[in-house]
Amino acid sequence: GVDRTALSELVHRYAARVDDRDFAGAAELFTEDAELILPDPPERLDPVSSQHGRAGVRAALATLASVTRTRHAIVGEVYDAAGPDAGTGRVACVAHHFSARGDGFTDLVWHLRYDDAYRREDDGWRIARRALTIDAIETGPIRRLRI
Repeated sequence: GVDRTALSELVHRYAARVDDRDFAGAAELFTEDAELILPDPPERLDPVSSQHGRAGVRAALATLASVTRTRHAIVGEVYDAAGPDAGTGRVACVAHHFSARGDGFTDLVWHLRYDDAYRREDDGWRIARRALTIDAIETGPIRRLRI
């Protein structure tokens, strides 16, 4: 069945690697044939644009290089088995995107959900498909940012 501890570790490791700006390392957590489906905010908050394979995931994550810092907080996780070496997950996350604006910084916050499919491979669990849905977007000033 599904190894909830291993899947939780995978999801949290992804968030940590993105926050560490290790986009190549984050992409390695996906299967070779992975699909990443992203929204097009602020117009479209539902997943509408697909990237394929680890190269596609890396390219999608590289867009975060324009943001000064991110902080992905995993706030809810539900996992289910989908076969002996497969699982699904619904992961709630609050993603902060900190950027320089004028003489200060702003925080673009996405309250989002990942709908995932996982596959166990020889070297462990990987994300085979991830669809990102944004439920709400908020922005605000921040007082100080570690750069």
